[in-house]
Amino acid sequence: MKVAIVGAGKLGVKVARALLDGDNSVTMIDISESQLQKASSQMDIMTVNINAKETRSLRNMGISSYDFLITTTASDENNIVIAAFAKKLGCGKVIARVRDPEHMQQIDFIKELMHIDHIVNPDLGITVEIYKYLAEKYTLSNGIFSSGKISLLEFKVDRFKQLIDLPITEFSSVLPGMLVVGISRNGKVIIPHGGDVIRKEDFLYVVGEKEPIQKLNKKVHERGKYTDLQKVMIMGGGKTGFYLAQMLSEFGAAVKIIEQDKERCHYLATHLDDVMVLHGDATDRTLLEEENLDAMDAVVTATGFDEDNLVLALMAKHRGIEDVIAKVSRNSYADIISSMGIDMALNPQDITTSTIVRLVQGNKKILSSQLIQGQAEIIEVIAGSHMSFVGEPLRNLDLPSSLIIAAIHRGRDVIIPDGETIIEEGDRIIMLSLISEISNLEKLLKDNSALHSLLRG
Repeated sequence: MKVAIVGAGKLGVKVARALLDGDNSVTMIDISESQLQKASSQMDIMTVNINAKETRSLRNMGISSYDFLITTTASDENNIVIAAFAKKLGCGKVIARVRDPEHMQQIDFIKELMHIDHIVNPDLGITVEIYKYLAEKYTLSNGIFSSGKISLLEFKVDRFKQLIDLPITEFSSVLPGMLVVGISRNGKVIIPHGGDVIRKEDFLYVVGEKEPIQKLNKKVHERGKYTDLQKVMIMGGGKTGFYLAQMLSEFGAAVKIIEQDKERCHYLATHLDDVMVLHGDATDRTLLEEENLDAMDAVVTATGFDEDNLVLALMAKHRGIEDVIAKVSRNSYADIISSMGIDMALNPQDITTSTIVRLVQGNKKILSSQLIQGQAEIIEVIAGSHMSFVGEPLRNLDLPSSLIIAAIHRGRDVIIPDGETIIEEGDRIIMLSLISEISNLEKLLKDNSALHSLLRG
């Protein structure tokens, strides 16, 4: 696939890297020559130093020959206009990043008027994941994801006490025919390996045949416990804070937003119904005590600074708040997060990159996908002869640690794989992959047929 990305910022670079690993041809466009040089030094991409709002420049670079154009600049207006121009000039499909609530309120009109195929919103994407966690608790419908005869169940370990302190290698002795494919621990989703031990506070993602999984679900699912969310404090009144306050207020929760910028407070107060907007510094402990922080059912830290979000989340957790969620944009903080004990940390860039990659792929590789706590993805693929993992025992494959093959549909049979399992062409495979390492997944799924032909020649 031939893809053009407008904007050489963090999101543009992350999307480019994932698409390159999926064997696409990527051209990056930006008005900043230094940003393009930085990107090209990290990846094998073509760069074009132009103003993409100039139709002549788009024509000169042959935009009509591209399958996709993705706009990721910091300006909604620029993203919309550039995507519209590219579409009019003959680009196959266009995707625009749009963030402002004013635009989102009329998004269908904008898409129709400007002939934009897809719009992605990082702030709304992360908000949906936070809402699912707080309002529904289970990030899967009723805790279960099903495909054919295979189901994946999500539950807290203390609902099945025989699993507490159990080594992963002994899991099948307690629940035969099932496999742990993911663990949510201290706000971070991890892929389990042989040396891991299940802890009391873990959430497990367990895969197996549908009927046994549904029986297990009846034992471990906590009915109705998570529908009584009443009081939520959001620290930071940016776009994420706005969207989340709106959704939680409609859900019926009493929501307080703390925002430091006075002008932004006025905007929030005039655009949100039934939400208390407080002008102040969320790091001011006196203010937090006056606003009854300890009485909150949940706290979400969504300021514009990762460091503040982590510190505030840690403070809230230490005050005994049941659910604490932090917005964190830097992957380099992943190890810190796992040691903090907060309930969930979400990266809007990871979520948006995953969304864009799936839109570019369409249904050519991925039959279905669903996010898990905004950090991992359950995907279903059909094994093609060109894929590197076909025809070899799993034990012999150098699979990335960020991915696990959970189950296989082969005709009418369901296979829960082990090291000796060999994937065959035509198998339907269920995988779980961390979206922060989406490049590893794309490498695994890319078409290696040209390389195979070369080796055979």
